Amino acid sequence: MRGDERWGTIGGLVRDAASRFGGAESVVDGETRISFAGLGASVDQAARAVMASGIERGDRVSIWAPNSWEWLVAALGTLSAGGVLVPINTRFKQNEAAYVLEKSGAKLVFTTSDFLGTDYTKLVEGPVVDLRRWSDFTQRAEDTSLAELQQRTETVSSDDLSDIMFTSGTTGKPKGVMTTHAQTLRVFDVWAELVGLREGDRYLIVNPFFHTFGYKAGFIACLMRGATIVPHAVFDVPQVLDKIRAEKISMLPGPPTLYQSILNTPDRGDLQSLRLAVTGAAVVPVELIKRMRSELTFETILTAYGLTESSGVVTMCREGDDAETIANTSGRAIPDVEVKISDVGEICVRGYNVMQGYFEDPEATKEAIDDEGWLHTGDIGVMDARGYVKITDRLKDMFIVGGFNAYPAEIENELLAHPAVAQAAVVGLPDERMGEVGCAFVVPRAGETIDPDVLIAWAKERMANYKVPRRVEVIDALPLNASGKVLKFELRERARKT
Repeated sequence: MRGDERWGTIGGLVRDAASRFGGAESVVDGETRISFAGLGASVDQAARAVMASGIERGDRVSIWAPNSWEWLVAALGTLSAGGVLVPINTRFKQNEAAYVLEKSGAKLVFTTSDFLGTDYTKLVEGPVVDLRRWSDFTQRAEDTSLAELQQRTETVSSDDLSDIMFTSGTTGKPKGVMTTHAQTLRVFDVWAELVGLREGDRYLIVNPFFHTFGYKAGFIACLMRGATIVPHAVFDVPQVLDKIRAEKISMLPGPPTLYQSILNTPDRGDLQSLRLAVTGAAVVPVELIKRMRSELTFETILTAYGLTESSGVVTMCREGDDAETIANTSGRAIPDVEVKISDVGEICVRGYNVMQGYFEDPEATKEAIDDEGWLHTGDIGVMDARGYVKITDRLKDMFIVGGFNAYPAEIENELLAHPAVAQAAVVGLPDERMGEVGCAFVVPRAGETIDPDVLIAWAKERMANYKVPRRVEVIDALPLNASGKVLKFELRERARKT
């Protein structure tokens, strides 16, 4: 039976996991250890508190915080109560988060008063819940009975929206990708099956919960298979290694930089528990795959390709694929999903995983999904005779910094807000550690001068770190073609030579 048919809703999945896995360890976060049955009870309590906070079915609820047990309980409680989850990137600055909150119409925001020295509760307008004071929030559950919660859960449908994931775009403003409970459950039931996640696995979730990988390929997949969820808030190699050893971690997905960092640590200690790895979102060297197999204990290493608009998954490698296939392709289509390469070389996807559309943006939706139901990904690729896809370029000019999508148009718009900048063009450049980083070419306004270091420092205060250009070059004029379009290939060549 398919995941969407088996569980119906994500709330149904939580209840089923509590029943099937009972006293087994579900979540380990520092000193906090919660069984599957305990998690089910905590989610019910959170759902009642969400309802007592005035959230109706279909209302949007946002979370702007790092990975923690409170994050996932707040998310699952929101979904159980029929709310629509709107996660926010913890790297976003106040103005970036404010746009998402305003656009989505979020009626409640879960955040934190202490993350990397920032009190996020002071940066948000409207009703706010501080996850650091979780017990204060759950006291609200007293105002809503279990019977009222049951009545609410019975009204939540598999075709209801589960979340709106805001993803940046070439227009310079993030767009909200709408996905249903049914899509999430079906896609990640397939994902968990192909990866080989199983009961008893211990899954260190380094990928952020605000991202599809950490949220859906993370704790949702764990609930499906009975794997233990071990959230990790900030990537730090020594801390990750300590946690692998202490918690006997068997499942460790992440971008290539994660594994490279571990392999570059000489005194790694005993990592014999590692069994499963899933990577992608950047170039994967063949040598990395070979070293992961020879120097670590991974039995299964897979690469995959997806985008938020495809519910996070389009293609996946399969167990048994050789190192060259894993490194040089992103696998083949997941079951019951079609993938084709268009006449211009663009990867197109059609199937149950394609988003419902962009939130309150029918024009952008029409641009992304054609009349035949094909989602145009904006990625250029080739497909071999086996159906395996290799991504070779990007129509949308996006580049990927340490697993995060960076869109030049969005970064350029931010740079143009600087009073000394007249024009800006951003390109991605290869980087050994991050995969790619941004390089900005800027033209000063008349009578102004630009100090690259000062501009970079200015950018760091206004945009997420992965968006901030690592290099700034000041030039007299941008290279243009006859129609006035910036010739970015010339800028890339120039940047590579300097």
